[in-house]
Amino acid sequence: MLNKFTKTFLLILLFIGLSVNSSFAQKIYKTDLKEDVGPNSWRIIKNSYEQAKQEKADYFLVEMNTFGGAVNFADSIRTLLLNANMKTIVFVNNNAASAGTLISLASDYIYMHRGASLGAASVVNQQGEIMPEKYQSYMRGLMRATAEAKGRDSKMAEAFVDPNVSLPQWKEDGQVLTFTASEAVKANLAKAQVKDMNEIFTDLSISLPQVSTHKLTFIDRIIGFLINPMISGLLIMGIIGGIYFELQTPGIGFALVLALICATLFFAPLYLQGLADNWEIALFVIGVLLLVLEVFVVPGFGAAGILGIIFVLCGLAFAMLANDFLDFKISKPGLLVNSFLIVVSAMIFSVALLVIFGRNIMRSSVFKRLVLEDEQTAESGYTSSVPKVNLINKNGVAKTVLRPSGKIEIDGIWYEAVALDGFIEAGEPIYVEKHENYSLFVRRLEDKPIV
Repeated sequence: MLNKFTKTFLLILLFIGLSVNSSFAQKIYKTDLKEDVGPNSWRIIKNSYEQAKQEKADYFLVEMNTFGGAVNFADSIRTLLLNANMKTIVFVNNNAASAGTLISLASDYIYMHRGASLGAASVVNQQGEIMPEKYQSYMRGLMRATAEAKGRDSKMAEAFVDPNVSLPQWKEDGQVLTFTASEAVKANLAKAQVKDMNEIFTDLSISLPQVSTHKLTFIDRIIGFLINPMISGLLIMGIIGGIYFELQTPGIGFALVLALICATLFFAPLYLQGLADNWEIALFVIGVLLLVLEVFVVPGFGAAGILGIIFVLCGLAFAMLANDFLDFKISKPGLLVNSFLIVVSAMIFSVALLVIFGRNIMRSSVFKRLVLEDEQTAESGYTSSVPKVNLINKNGVAKTVLRPSGKIEIDGIWYEAVALDGFIEAGEPIYVEKHENYSLFVRRLEDKPIV
């Protein structure tokens, strides 16, 4: 049996041993970059780094597998790594192309998985075509500056972008530079090729690594889902559909709520990602107000309606990509055209669906349950359908603006009607020219032929 003194001595040794181990342990905070470099990846990297600072990590490790992305967001991540107050590591597993190469060069240590590649950083559009010289020049400058900041070969960094840089040891003239893992190590660009993170820790002599992995929050996943171009397109369809029904049937409430919800889900994540700015949201709102003005105040379809459509379209499209008040140089080439294609396609598809199904939707029992409208009773002069009486050539008066549909009054009873002239002001005398399937088609009384 151990005496009391021996037990106490062993406990002291154990406490000292634990203290020594704790003092030698080093904290590594790990996050992933396994998607195109863009607003979502920038937000995740930024939040990861803030969490690493809170945990007082010694190393910030980014496990990367990307084919590139938008230069402006890559530059934001590059700047974060260059200014980090802890050691930074990029573990390329398995690709670091284009913008991924720029980010890798900004780290203190580059490690590459066996079979990984790094390079080919020329600026291309969405179709993979090389962009004009001004884009390449900007990227070359970023690559050189980043390499110099970390003591790497700036000429080699430039060769990732410019095929005219001569590096006969590593590539043929006329080709941009791309390294395999072993080549990057031989060129002193990567520190080592490894099979997993444990080999990274061994190479850096981190004997007691304490690894924390960044976990995506529910909000992160929701934002990532909402900024997907397909979802953005569906939200735009909801916005357009809601506005259409609200303008067709003023005061129904549900359509307005639908449009507001879709607009919020469209703009909010883009605003949080730093894409949508206040002026872009204002542009969209002004466009909607111009459309309302066109429908309820200005007769016909003129400048207000055209400007409203343009403002709505531009507000939605501009919000989907980074720009400095209409300066789109900081965005990846081709994204402006893509954003307009998404918005215009969603609008066209919405209009097509509304033309085909719009009237049936508004008459459906499910839709009527959601409609907020005043009760229209027969005692008040309303009728739910056209009675089986001959109203052809009957005279009446337009009770609401017909654009082209609205309400008319004949012999003290209100009916739904469609103006064959396209537009009739409220209060104008009308006559019924034809009657088809519960719909009355009317013209101005002044246009009634004399028999």
